Amino acid sequence: MEPDGLREFQEQRPRLFALAYRMLGSASAAEDAVQETYLRWESAEREQIRSAEAWLTTALVNLCRTWLVSAKARRESYIGPWLPEPVSTAHGELGPLERAEQRELVSLALLTALERLTPVERAVFVLREAFGYAHREIATMLELTEANSQQIFRRAGLRVREGRARFGVPAEHARELIERFLQAAHEGEIGSLERMLAADVRATADGGGLVSTARRPVVGANHVARYITGLLRREVPGMQLFIEEVNGAPAVVARVHGAPLLVMGVDLTDREITALRLIVNPEKLAYFAGSGGIDRSLGTSPSR
Repeated sequence: MEPDGLREFQEQRPRLFALAYRMLGSASAAEDAVQETYLRWESAEREQIRSAEAWLTTALVNLCRTWLVSAKARRESYIGPWLPEPVSTAHGELGPLERAEQRELVSLALLTALERLTPVERAVFVLREAFGYAHREIATMLELTEANSQQIFRRAGLRVREGRARFGVPAEHARELIERFLQAAHEGEIGSLERMLAADVRATADGGGLVSTARRPVVGANHVARYITGLLRREVPGMQLFIEEVNGAPAVVARVHGAPLLVMGVDLTDREITALRLIVNPEKLAYFAGSGGIDRSLGTSPSR
């Protein structure tokens, strides 16, 4: 490829990865999608392309739509609950996350909710909500009418946000609550843990059949408190617990000699934890292991 074509692609690459990740919920698949888009860009007649950004975005988002169809079939046979792959965001891996709205759109909670959508609904929602494309532009990319794009967006927004608050709590407050939560779990204080948990709290674990986990969500403050206590007090040589920025929010990361063993996303309100998402599938931690590193700026939990 000539230098100009390569330079144009490299300029767009971080944004393309961020888009593909929001579309697919998988960092490894997002990398593959970006690479496939590059191959298509390499063979395209670029002298006829008026906007590199528009061409690359259109190619990528329609590729992801196709992949989502086959991904849905695979997830139907997935062992246990399916959760998105975590991504360390302490250093801008998914683009700017200064505003609460931006952080919400990469949260494990919202990415999980996006699984309710059809591929075209997900494409419209991500392009409009996360990247600010006008419906006229989205309609052109996805071969829709502008009115259809608007209707799909409204429907997708209702399905994704049904029954959940729009934005989380400030990171500093979240960190304080998570630190107290980890301290109580480390000391086996079931009563203290229960008081930090919502009555209907849910803990969902994704081991993908590769790691032994609960095959169904654990529900209720007492059940979740005992489940998490047993998990975090398990004797694993060299294991340390950290609080790191994952998908735009503080999360618990268990590491053994630096390698991630578990990433636990935490949904919370000002006063209590409402949901826990535990990713222990080693295949889903591979990208996280190679991209982030320990972020001590958010502090660390008790370790052993």
